[in-house]
Amino acid sequence: MTFLRLPPLLRPRGIHSLRGKLTLANVGLLALGIVAATAISLMGMRHYVLGQIDTELTKSRDSLARSGLTMQEIDSLSALTVVRDRLLPHSGGDSPNPDNVFAAVDRHGTVLTIAGLKPTAAQQALAAAVDDPAALVKDEEPHDVSLRGDPYRVTGARLADGTYVLLARSTGVLHTGVAKALKLDLAVGTLLLALLAVLTMISVGRRMRPLEDMVETSSAIAEGDLTRRVPSSKETTLEVEQLRTSLNSMLHQVESAYRTRERSAAQLRRFVADASHELRTPLSAIRGYLQLYDKGMLTDPDERKRSWERMMAEADRMGRLVDELLTLARLDQRPELRFRNVDVSRLVRDAAEDLRAQQPGRPVAVRADGALLVRADESGLRQVLGNLVANVRVHTPADVPVRLGLEREDGVVRLCVADEGPGLKEEDAARVFDRFFRAGGGAGSGLGMAIVQAVVAAHGGQVTVRTAPGEGLTVTVTLPARGHC
Repeated sequence: MTFLRLPPLLRPRGIHSLRGKLTLANVGLLALGIVAATAISLMGMRHYVLGQIDTELTKSRDSLARSGLTMQEIDSLSALTVVRDRLLPHSGGDSPNPDNVFAAVDRHGTVLTIAGLKPTAAQQALAAAVDDPAALVKDEEPHDVSLRGDPYRVTGARLADGTYVLLARSTGVLHTGVAKALKLDLAVGTLLLALLAVLTMISVGRRMRPLEDMVETSSAIAEGDLTRRVPSSKETTLEVEQLRTSLNSMLHQVESAYRTRERSAAQLRRFVADASHELRTPLSAIRGYLQLYDKGMLTDPDERKRSWERMMAEADRMGRLVDELLTLARLDQRPELRFRNVDVSRLVRDAAEDLRAQQPGRPVAVRADGALLVRADESGLRQVLGNLVANVRVHTPADVPVRLGLEREDGVVRLCVADEGPGLKEEDAARVFDRFFRAGGGAGSGLGMAIVQAVVAAHGGQVTVRTAPGEGLTVTVTLPARGHC
């Protein structure tokens, strides 16, 4: 199973990537904030400026209404400027777009002359914009009107003789200010959005570098580099670092499982090949003798007896080999052992007695004083001792001394079987627990030490060897001391 590794330039960088989505989210949120802040600020400015204009218009209207003047009194004044200076000191006069407009109208809305002066275009436009002067006077709040395309706020007052006076003030400054403020806010907001987008892309790029490393690592592992790990990054967050640590731990477990599977598969292939070879030898011998018998070549009774004995010996050898293979297969499946308190000292003495009976001339020394109980499977321990003793019996001369020792130390029990035979080379000692391995092509099936290791491992212990050419072989079995003396 492999994955396609994309070059850095071909990796997704569009708006559908996580980097693009985070950038769009940040820019969108800032844009909403800028729009809301701009709207609130413009509304506040408009409310403030209109409030100032309305306040000035209301004061002028109230002052004129309380004065008690009539149109004749106003007309009899020596100069209109006196009235204007009294009422509207900043009147725009006849300018095309005056800031302040003052007009006197009758109840029908007709503009009246003041001091013989002809009404200006602004005054006429103001009168035309107000449909009902009486309704305007009754309304306490000024109204919005448009004079020749310019915005104004207008209010009115009624004189003592029934004449209506219209007062208007331009709000063009307000609209101009709002437009300028809006343009400034848009320019600054656009600059901020662009700056935020760039900073977000840079920041998210640094923060997402560990994720890109994880993608590269996964691709490298898929291509066969099982030793690849996600490197640590300076720019990272707690969550990403936890993900990196967990991923590296998982990759370590995957690599270990893969190595174990490969090793197990290799061992299985070697085991099947060795087992086939070991079984082929006795079968070939038996088949050969049977062919001789079938062809009538075994005419001598002694030859037939010797052939029969050889076939029985090969059959026994094949039976022992099958039994040992079944034992190893059962141990590989980790069966339930029958644990109980076992006196290991007694088992050691029994193994020594068996060896003395089989080889009376071999010196056998036993160091196992008193009873030493452990929680173990008795048949399994007997098989361990039997295989170790048989290994000494088969691979060493009959007069080589053997020592069997047993001791308890630091919560473990150590069982030692040592001989003073020829010993093993370093490369042979490294393979002594391999199945079907026989040092120097010696006798036996080559499964004895493998069974010893499997049984000891099933008891939660371990077995080690110490040897050198000419210095003998020492096998030490260490078991947990679960029992009591």
